[in-house]
Amino acid sequence: MSQNGDAIDLDKSLGYLLKEASSALRAAMEEVLRPLRMTITHYSCLELLAQRPGLSNSELARGAFVTRQSMNVLLRTLERDGYVTRPAEAPVGKVLPARLTPRGRESLEKASKAVRSVEVRMLAGLTEAERSDALRILRSMIHSLRDDNDGA
Repeated sequence: MSQNGDAIDLDKSLGYLLKEASSALRAAMEEVLRPLRMTITHYSCLELLAQRPGLSNSELARGAFVTRQSMNVLLRTLERDGYVTRPAEAPVGKVLPARLTPRGRESLEKASKAVRSVEVRMLAGLTEAERSDALRILRSMIHSLRDDNDGA
């Protein structure tokens, strides 16, 4: 119900539709990553490390939208399985910067192709101009919500 007591038309609620799109995207990504024995968080972690080697557990957790504790468990598993490497001791402070191994890069390459196929499928019905508009509009929404949140 809206504030004035009227029912919200979910088909016209941008927030609801964004959540539905997010859920559909997540399900499609999980589907293509599952045969690679990878989760979305696992993929996100590898992608972040490929783009910014040496990120800390906290930075990876923020980038993958998970808790530090969850990321720490994942990093230990990825390290044990040979996908990432971290120094035995922190070079500075307590931070153990993580880096991809060759095995991690190879795994990421396969996962990136799979995830890209989902994005291509998701955007198939849009023109190039509509894709550009969608990116611009989504960035604007994120910016507006973060600005409002910062001022609270």
